[in-house]
This record gives sequence, structure tokens and C-alpha cells, in this order.
Amino acid sequence: MYKEIALLFGASFGILAIVLGAFGAHALKKTFTEEQLASFETGVKYQMYHALLLIVIGLNLPLVNSLQHVMLIFLIVGVVLFSFSIYGLCISSSKGKKIKILGPITPLGGLCLIIGWVLMLVVFLKDGYYL
Repeated sequence: MYKEIALLFGASFGILAIVLGAFGAHALKKTFTEEQLASFETGVKYQMYHALLLIVIGLNLPLVNSLQHVMLIFLIVGVVLFSFSIYGLCISSSKGKKIKILGPITPLGGLCLIIGWVLMLVVFLKDGYYL
């Protein structure tokens, strides 16, 4: 089940990264400041990096133990909190109605991503994937 979750979220995040990247490059370019556009692009890049990571994980790791499950959950939640809070902040700011509650969510998402990567390292070391 967790392999399927990794692949499903990886593919979905990849599709959305392409769509949102194109949307940002074309439609939002007219309404965003340079800073907002750069922030939006950061969200898209991190989303795509982690989409690819989830697909690689889903294809290569067995995802059978709780440590691997927790790693996967942190990566998925991290993408949602990090990238989507950036999108919300940029879009709401461009409309002059910044949703301030999203500000603290972005670093929380980044922390989830970091924890996911640390857990991946632990999985590799614990399960002997580095050999």
C-alpha cells in the first residue's frame, strides 16, 4: 500500500508542478512581483524534486516497516505544507490580501522535508542500502 501511495503522490505532485510552473511562468507573470515569482518558482522546484524522489522511493524501497512509512509521510506532508503555503502566500499577496497564517506553515513544511530526508538516511544506514 505504501509503495502505491509514494507513486500516486509522486505522479500527482509532478503533474501539479508542471501545471503550476507553466501557470506561474505565463499567467501569473503579469500580476506577480519579481520576488513573488521567485518564491512561487521555489515552491514549484521543491515540489518537483520531491515528486521525483517519491517515485524513486516507490520504485526502489520496499516500504514495509514503520520507519519507512513515517519517512514517506513526512515527505508528503512536507511538500503540501511547504510548496502549497508558498503558492497561497504568493497568490494572496498579489491580490493585496496576504493570508498571514500561511507564513509560519512554510518553515514547518520545510522542517517536515528535512525530517523526511534525515529519516531516509536512517533507513539507508539501518537497512544497509549504502552497501
